[in-house]
Amino acid sequence: MAIKGRPAVAAFGGAGAVALLAAGCGIGGTGVLSAGESDTTVTITPASGTQRVAPDAVIKVTASGGKLAKVSVQGNKGSAVTGELAGNRKSWHSTRTMTPGATYTVSAQAKSGGKLRTVTSAFTVLTPAQTLSISDVTPNLPGEKVGVGMPIILHFDRPVADKAAVEKALHVSADKPVEGAWRWIGSDQVVYRTKTYWQPHQTVRFRADLAGVNAGGGVYGAADVAETITIGAAQVTTGDIGGHHMTVTRDGRKLRTVPFSAGNGETREFTTTSGVHLLMDKGNPVTMTSPGRQPGDPGYYQQVVDYAVRFSDSGEYVHSAPWSVGSQGSANVSHGCLNVSPSDAQWFYGIAQRGDVLNLTGTDREVEWNNGWSFWQLPFAKWKEGSALG
Repeated sequence: MAIKGRPAVAAFGGAGAVALLAAGCGIGGTGVLSAGESDTTVTITPASGTQRVAPDAVIKVTASGGKLAKVSVQGNKGSAVTGELAGNRKSWHSTRTMTPGATYTVSAQAKSGGKLRTVTSAFTVLTPAQTLSISDVTPNLPGEKVGVGMPIILHFDRPVADKAAVEKALHVSADKPVEGAWRWIGSDQVVYRTKTYWQPHQTVRFRADLAGVNAGGGVYGAADVAETITIGAAQVTTGDIGGHHMTVTRDGRKLRTVPFSAGNGETREFTTTSGVHLLMDKGNPVTMTSPGRQPGDPGYYQQVVDYAVRFSDSGEYVHSAPWSVGSQGSANVSHGCLNVSPSDAQWFYGIAQRGDVLNLTGTDREVEWNNGWSFWQLPFAKWKEGSALG
């Protein structure tokens, strides 16, 4: 916290009025009123010259004997500090936190005797020993269009102690708004999911007013972050694992029905998961290795596949499988992936967007809500329980 001292005070009046700018050492204190009933006294805290002001300190400006005409705050780095003027124009206070290490100048204008006078206060915000930054925002690929199920996933560079304070700084807006909520996935990751799918063909904007936020334990937000997300076409794929076919639609129109061969079901590991999945990423080629097994172990395999589109963290992909074309559409023989023909795989790979919906039914192995991006497996009321804001 900043050391307490006198605020910046200026007195406006007749020819004898003086402007007092305290070169003091802290925020808070009592303003010094000048003589004369017509004088206007403006008090700014933090005082001019204050060092090591807490990033979450509130800037306050008050006027005695007159009214404030305008208040502005300029900083040498970081985001602008916004504020709110009281209805009687007697006071103003900042409405957001300040960037650590920045120097700010507050300029307040007030009318006195029909003249507009200005008082200023310049101070420096402390640089904390530890800061909190957003290390990754997903999605964030340049020019990318994502599917209507796409979540917004934030990773922080350290555990967050005060999740509620950080969550309050996170904002999502859309051209076609829909209700949504954040859910914390551990101490350093938070995910935004909507109640219903995004409307297609629109822009979504994410903003984190993180600079200066007290994240707990002496850690303050380092900088603001903003991303613009483009929602593409509504591409939804539905598949019956027992029926060995999936149907792909775009904006409600059927594009193609694709025969596949899913997991053979001999073990839980080799059973394709049912439930609402999202397409997560894709690669061509991708090397697939049996999890938890070494060469020579029973069930070990290593296979290079083309046109692979991932839809879980447990190794499930839609991919090209020329070796099983004879079973596609009639039998499930894979290790859990959806094996499709080379031509269908190339086509699906070409249209796939991260965040597209893949809804599979037909097995008793339900995909876990936290397996990959299968967040739609949680009812929205349950999803919201993971918010730090209740």
